[in-house]
Amino acid sequence: MSMKRSKQKSNGSGRGSGGEDDVWAKPPEPEPTWDEVEAKPDGSFVPFAMSSRYAKGDLIRHPKFGKGMVVFAEPTRIEVLFQDGKKKLGHAVA
Repeated sequence: MSMKRSKQKSNGSGRGSGGEDDVWAKPPEPEPTWDEVEAKPDGSFVPFAMSSRYAKGDLIRHPKFGKGMVVFAEPTRIEVLFQDGKKKLGHAVA
C-alpha cells in the first residue's frame, strides 16, 4: 500500500527571496572612503590608460582627476573614487 504525499505549498519565503530577514544574503561590502585611498603609498598607483583593463580595488593615477580607486568594474567602463567624488571612465574590453 502506498501513500500519496501532497506537495507543501510555499509562501515564497525561501532562500534568495530578497526579504529583509534573508539570512543567506551576502552582506554588502562597505564603500571605501577617500581617506583610505589617500593613505595608500604613491608607488601603488598605476597611470590610467584607456587601453588597459582594470578590476575592482585597482589604484590608478588619472592625469586630470589624480589618485583614485576602482570601486565598480563592467566590461567596458569602470567607476573610480577620486577626491572630488566618483567618476565613470572607459577601459579596454577583454
